[in-house]
Amino acid sequence: MKQRIAVQLYEQQQHIRFGTTLFALRDAVKPDADIVVCNGAPATEDRKLEEGDAVVFIRRGETPTPETLEALMAARHSPGIHKRLRAAAVGIAGLGGLGSSVAVALARIGVGRLILVDYDVVEPSNLNRQQYFVDQIGMNKTDALCATLARINPCVQVEPHFVRLAPPTIPSIFRAAAVVVEAFDQAEEKAMLMETMVRTLPDTPLVVASGLAGYDSANRVQTRKVRRGLYLCGDGESAAQPGQGLMAPRVGVAAHHQANAVMRLLLGEEPV
Repeated sequence: MKQRIAVQLYEQQQHIRFGTTLFALRDAVKPDADIVVCNGAPATEDRKLEEGDAVVFIRRGETPTPETLEALMAARHSPGIHKRLRAAAVGIAGLGGLGSSVAVALARIGVGRLILVDYDVVEPSNLNRQQYFVDQIGMNKTDALCATLARINPCVQVEPHFVRLAPPTIPSIFRAAAVVVEAFDQAEEKAMLMETMVRTLPDTPLVVASGLAGYDSANRVQTRKVRRGLYLCGDGESAAQPGQGLMAPRVGVAAHHQANAVMRLLLGEEPV
């Protein structure tokens, strides 16, 4: 009869006595824990632990070390997902309403490396939809977003480039990226990035956005496969123009479509 089993406790393998229950392990390891997470879901009932179970104990209000924080965040994912995301690098071209929101979403799910590119500064008009704060007005967007992401998830490696992307620089900046996100405002920049990626990094998937202005139904924002390696998020029609501006809700919906498409690509799934 099996005497001991292996479980993952805070992402580290531990051997415990066969028949040990979830709450008994909590009482032995962290008796003041308010939340018990087992295999990605909060546990409200005790049960016997099984081989391979992933367990984390959380005390509300406690500030964990970066290593423990990463284990806590990973515990809320589906089993096996975190390691694959942690090993990935994603490039984001443009850090406005789309790019800053995509970066925040990817940092929260624990993507290991974010390559952030923008040449702009934070302006008051950005605050209606972009992930910046009043005290960051005037800062380079790369510096401001790096500071914010460090507060969200210090385990993510952030590589900022305060430059205006051009065909000669795109291959070198994004060569390590498994996926690239297009988050520009201008149609000319969007086209330039797509054309350059096709020519110089043809095997790197590109997730673009178009059609997210105004306050039309969020249900019109969708993810579509345009062709191999190119995915479009948005309704494809709603352009910013007089009387139809860019606002946080629809921009955020499109950005999270992009972030979800990136995640699915990193996990070997088609985004659509």
